[in-house]
Amino acid sequence: MSATPMRMTYREACRQALRDALLADPRAFVMGEDVGKYGGCYAVTKGLLEEFGAARIVDTPLAENGFVGAGIGAALAGLRPIVEIMTCNFSLLALDQILNNAATISHMSGGQFAVPLVIRMATGAGRQLAAQHSHSLEGWYAHIPGLKVLAPATVEDARYMLAPALADPNPVLIFEHIVLYNVEGDLDPAVTAVDIEHARVRRPGKDISLVTYGNSLPKCLAAADVLARDGIEAEVLDLRVLRPLDSEAINRSVFRTRRCVVVDEGWKSGSISAEISARLAEDAFFELDAPVRRVCGREVPVPYAAQLEETALPQIADVVGAARALLPPQ
Repeated sequence: MSATPMRMTYREACRQALRDALLADPRAFVMGEDVGKYGGCYAVTKGLLEEFGAARIVDTPLAENGFVGAGIGAALAGLRPIVEIMTCNFSLLALDQILNNAATISHMSGGQFAVPLVIRMATGAGRQLAAQHSHSLEGWYAHIPGLKVLAPATVEDARYMLAPALADPNPVLIFEHIVLYNVEGDLDPAVTAVDIEHARVRRPGKDISLVTYGNSLPKCLAAADVLARDGIEAEVLDLRVLRPLDSEAINRSVFRTRRCVVVDEGWKSGSISAEISARLAEDAFFELDAPVRRVCGREVPVPYAAQLEETALPQIADVVGAARALLPPQ
């Protein structure tokens, strides 16, 4: 008999991943704002201070540039720091450390030094946290050589992406969407690891590819359900890894379906969706039966008001409309 799947939230999956990492390696520790006594801004680290103590669950000052730099130093010294930045908007305060130090030290030292650093940060909108706490900046970091950029969209990925990230000798950034923390999913007990190299087809199809990541994944799956009512079989591809992009998986999907909608909560200009569209134009132009369409966040600071925030973000109806526009009339 197969084991019964375990039901848990995305938040709990992240917490279990952290706990396993701390148990598995005495060099691993967590540092960030409010990760200790408060239990984390999104309650991901709740209970870890009591179990592991203040030497391994380290509350930091409100100084991203400082504590990210300390994490880089700790990684260089042989430790395995897991740095939490409360929201990706605040990571801009540490951009110098991430870009000019973490991403470049291995290259500039000729491989003599590695920076095995993991930085976790919340990303995205949908909880009325206004413009300084709601943007999706993972596409910016996916532009930077020397970094690996992960975007777990499922409970399984949230649970198991941390271990290979910690094993990577180079810095890895993990973007956890704030709306997903409360989402529940089934964790297959037979699965004990995932890779951090490849995209995953979450729903096979033959008529159109919906390429996405993060909190746009459940929206694309719901859009595929809507399209299925009209006999349209949409394939949903979860990118999972934004740098390096799994171009082969994207191409394979588009070669099957010959049409593509890219759904990206970030702004359209200079986005992950723009990069994917450009790669498809270079690699799959003659395989496409229609232009690539993009569904992205509106190019405004994310509004606070609920109705405006919803309007600023990609929604299921937007994905359905973009897909239908590329397909022959039913």
